[in-house]
Amino acid sequence: MRCHFKRAVQTVVSLIILTSAYIFIRRAQWTEPMFQEVRWIKYSTVPLNSSREACPQDTVKNSLCLSISVRLLAGTILSEQRFLTVGLSSVKRKKESYLLSTLNSIFSQSSEKELSQMVVVVLLADFDSGWVQETLNNIVQQFSTRLSQGQLLVIHADQEFYPPLTGLKRNFNDAPDRVTFRSKQNVDYAFLVDFSAGLSQYYIMLEDDVDCSKGFLTSIHGHIKSQGSSPWVTLEFSKLGYIGKLYRSMDLPQLAQFLYLFYQEMPCDFLLSHFRTLLMQDKSIRFRPSLFQHTGTYSSFQGTHNRLKDDDFQQDPADNPPADIHTDIKVFEKHSPDEAYSQGAGYFWGMVPIKKGNYFLIAFHEPVVLFHILIQTGLDGKDLLDSADVEVGDMVLKTGSRVECSGNHILGSLQEGQFEQKHVKLNNPVLCLRIRVTADQSNWVIIKNIQVWTAEKKGEKSPTV
Repeated sequence: MRCHFKRAVQTVVSLIILTSAYIFIRRAQWTEPMFQEVRWIKYSTVPLNSSREACPQDTVKNSLCLSISVRLLAGTILSEQRFLTVGLSSVKRKKESYLLSTLNSIFSQSSEKELSQMVVVVLLADFDSGWVQETLNNIVQQFSTRLSQGQLLVIHADQEFYPPLTGLKRNFNDAPDRVTFRSKQNVDYAFLVDFSAGLSQYYIMLEDDVDCSKGFLTSIHGHIKSQGSSPWVTLEFSKLGYIGKLYRSMDLPQLAQFLYLFYQEMPCDFLLSHFRTLLMQDKSIRFRPSLFQHTGTYSSFQGTHNRLKDDDFQQDPADNPPADIHTDIKVFEKHSPDEAYSQGAGYFWGMVPIKKGNYFLIAFHEPVVLFHILIQTGLDGKDLLDSADVEVGDMVLKTGSRVECSGNHILGSLQEGQFEQKHVKLNNPVLCLRIRVTADQSNWVIIKNIQVWTAEKKGEKSPTV
């Protein structure tokens, strides 16, 4: 018995030693450079999960250790957590490539202060190693500063770590090649999302063929703040597919596992919607204007022509500085005054009677120098504000239940329910903006949108890439 027990122990110890040696050799191979042309970058596997074993091929088990399948090809991971991670996946296209122009838009449309709070993660998700090498070289050549500053990371996952991509279920009666394409795309995003989980407080998903609005990080920061303590899972900054979907980083490990477990069931945008509802956010929370625009002319799937555009996109979105909103017009149900200024999908809806002298007032928290003002009332030609002046003032006074904007300067009047003034010429900063009704009206009023651009933002310089 003792002899058998001794042999069993020796056998177990030998297996442990051999397994450890295999894993050590395998990881040593992982840390070797994949692409020899870019010699100054150290390639390595970055295991962000707690597992110390190689991922099994079983789909369910593999979903628990996605990060160990990913190589860091370029860039430096900083120890300090950022505010926002921008994640995008890119594959070889049959026609035009848009990745470099997308990266250029991300960096050029952000100030240096914004970039210090951001990290961009690019997954080169094609199995063609030649394309990956060429694309990596181009990224290093054009964005070396961003790589060295930890503002750009490039990653890759080897084909051997993907689950089966052929012979899958043909849900939605999709052709087999379409099923393979969208299923692999789900796994791509599972790897990308899981890798990004610890890099920042928030994560936003983009495609590799988009243009960004100026100062999009600042806009996102403001919209997150506007949610206050209200629960949310996903905030949306585009109406197209999975462009501009924002998540808290603490939800990313669950999202990665979800995408991986159900990778063959449906397209990514469908899965993202199901993930949101499963975590008890029934309705989408989308902000306007959109901060990202789809620019690709040809699809990454078979190079087919793609005309998809977001008509809510603005290249230069409004600043809408922090402010308190006041009105003496009676509010209909939940269409509060804040809805007109929040740049969300809602609007202010006021009930009759609407009399001469009624007001809608924006009291800024700090003095602002106005550059551009846009006010839109009505919806589909109905419930317009027929007659009103737009005024600014340098003092806010509260008298009982009424709030006044004093030191007024009239900028102009609404025309057919609309007002826009570019290059506002004022000598001093203002503390309030007021819409003052100048004639009684019998119909209700909708104030759909109030947008304010400040002069300070116009003076910021775009950074070099």
